[in-house]
Amino acid sequence: MNYENLLIEISAGVAIVTVNRPKVMNALNAKTLSEMAHAFDALEVDPNVRAIVVTGAGEKAFIAGADINELKAMQSAMEAKDLAYFGQQVFARLDRSSKPTVAMINGFALGGGCELALACTLRTASKTARMGLPEVSLGIIPGYGGTQRLSRIAGVGFAREWVLTGDMYGAEEAHRVGVVNRLFAPEELREGTLKMVTTILSRGPVAVRLALETIRRGQNMSQQEGEIIESDMFGLASTTADMKEGMAAFLEKRPAKFTGK
Repeated sequence: MNYENLLIEISAGVAIVTVNRPKVMNALNAKTLSEMAHAFDALEVDPNVRAIVVTGAGEKAFIAGADINELKAMQSAMEAKDLAYFGQQVFARLDRSSKPTVAMINGFALGGGCELALACTLRTASKTARMGLPEVSLGIIPGYGGTQRLSRIAGVGFAREWVLTGDMYGAEEAHRVGVVNRLFAPEELREGTLKMVTTILSRGPVAVRLALETIRRGQNMSQQEGEIIESDMFGLASTTADMKEGMAAFLEKRPAKFTGK
């Protein structure tokens, strides 16, 4: 897969997607969003890929936001709405992926960059990273799902603060409120992130996929409805070869050799 604004490397079941526009702090323009849509679709069905990591090129920025020049050029409410909807659909590919997705935040993750990170399954960050949704300072609001995902991840109170102030927050604060899962020193970010991903990939592949789906579907259900889905998925997992292998390996005190079946 060759793209103008993305770099993709695949190794040991992990695809690392790097937004490669360092001169503009990896800002998301329409071209980059279109390439992301294609790349995420391709990686979703690639049997050699079991997890996806998204990051930004350079040391300054993960993704510093949407391309302001493109936003300024919008002529109508419908044009703006269409842009927001397109961005939402691109990020939904990460949110709804059957594979774990991880935002590896190496610098500024602002606006659309923060929203992309929120769409991932998990987020790791350099201790020097900064995050935020500054759209209100530009006279607009987050449009790529940020108002919805942040409240689900960190709670309504923190979502209101982040969105209404438009302030930037350090990685430590983002970790404190649950937006970031793990923090690393800048020089340890890649190694630490890939170690976490490798741990996930060492678990039962079918179980990981079912767990992801159960959590995702349960977010929009009551506790009781979610538990019904959970019991259904538990039943499915219990019929797999991976379950038999996992139980046998535990009893025999040896590493499991999962096959994803």
